[in-house]
Amino acid sequence: MTEERIRGRRLGVLLVLCGAIFLEGIDVAMLNVALPSIRADLGLGTGELQWVMSAYVLGYGGFMLLGGRAADLFGRRQMFVGWLTVFLLFSGLGGLATEGWQLIAARFVTGVAAAFMTPAGLSVITTGFDEGPQRDKALLVYSGTAAGGFSVGLVAGGLLASADWRWVFFAPVALAVLILSAALVLVPKSPRPRRAPGQRLDLAGGLLVTAAVVLLVLGVERAAHAGAWATAATVAAGLALLGVFAAVERRAAEPLVRLGILRSGPLRRANAAGLLFAGAFFGFQFLVVLYLQELRGWSTLQTSFAMIVIGIDAVLSPTVVPKLVARFGNGRLIFGGLLLAALSYGLFLPLGADWSYLAMLPSLVLLGLAFALVYGPLTIVATEGVEEAEQGLAGGLLYTAFQFGAALGLSAVTAVSASFAVPLEGYRAALLVPFAAVLVAAAVSAAGLRRPGAGRVVSGAGAGAGAPAPDPAAQNPGAAAARS
Repeated sequence: MTEERIRGRRLGVLLVLCGAIFLEGIDVAMLNVALPSIRADLGLGTGELQWVMSAYVLGYGGFMLLGGRAADLFGRRQMFVGWLTVFLLFSGLGGLATEGWQLIAARFVTGVAAAFMTPAGLSVITTGFDEGPQRDKALLVYSGTAAGGFSVGLVAGGLLASADWRWVFFAPVALAVLILSAALVLVPKSPRPRRAPGQRLDLAGGLLVTAAVVLLVLGVERAAHAGAWATAATVAAGLALLGVFAAVERRAAEPLVRLGILRSGPLRRANAAGLLFAGAFFGFQFLVVLYLQELRGWSTLQTSFAMIVIGIDAVLSPTVVPKLVARFGNGRLIFGGLLLAALSYGLFLPLGADWSYLAMLPSLVLLGLAFALVYGPLTIVATEGVEEAEQGLAGGLLYTAFQFGAALGLSAVTAVSASFAVPLEGYRAALLVPFAAVLVAAAVSAAGLRRPGAGRVVSGAGAGAGAPAPDPAAQNPGAAAARS
């Protein structure tokens, strides 16, 4: 099948959605490099500083499933535009914080807004582009734009934080206004979803899964300064709530997560690998920023330019990766990318007190290559073969895995590093966390290489465990004609 060009209104829609994921990327990256400035101004401890990041990813990951299902039930455009507005408002409010708790609260709500906005935007792409080369190209451009946002955010964050860290929160507001204006013009109104009488969002399920995520992350974070019994009890409570969530979903008439979708081997592997990869990536970034700025005394701007090389993935994802996907397949690229990430983190393990930038550069370049090979293909695998009515759910599952993994990764590296009196020793020990996480992720993804055709997604509430994935074109014969 030859690759179609993306043009016309679909190109405009893709640009708007890429703008939103770019906004999300710069928001996270700018905050990452501004953390030491925030700590100095607001007087935050390491644990509280970690929660400035974790509050966002908890809101993002905890409400992502709710957001994905809301997009399916209440309209993708409506959810995208409405929650982009909330994102805009609370990003600005974060810049007005004068206490740590205010900033953490603002970041949590911003994360919740992203949890509803992002799967809605992703599902606009997966339902608006034909499955195959065109959708793959759109998703890889989308993921490359997210990476580009992160790279630009590193430099922009350094520039803004060198003036005042509050501009890190105010600057995204202007970009969000432009994206919102374009979305109102270009993103087509979603057809009103057909819902059975009385059908509603599973709020009980959403609250249960959010509470479970919070407890699990809190348990890991407390490991550095709480007793083993307290830590184990918190983690056990989180796991118990996940069990309750699964029981509730099994009996719910309209579950937040239709458990049958989890029968897909590729979907399970994509989500597990995404969780581990994101945890490693965010944990590593957090440690490197602290090492450069707090141990080495580098400025925020120096740190930004040092880490921008990771942004090579923004160039590779929409240009080179589609050709590699066509030649080698998503599974091989994901596996190879995870091995590259392991090599990147492994090279950083003997971290020295006075490493030159050239000593760090190979790890940072390899990490950028790894991100390009893993992130986009994971997005394709996690949404491929899923019925249109559940695309929001599929995207929500993947982004929940990403954000849950990020929160766990941040908590784990914080817990390990804080348990050492000498900072450098703490950083070295904590670097073992991302290294181990990507090795486990590679082992998970390797199972898919042995059975490339197994585990197609089972879509539809009435589908049996062994039923083949339905053909989206057959289910929606008018969909292609309706697309601009």
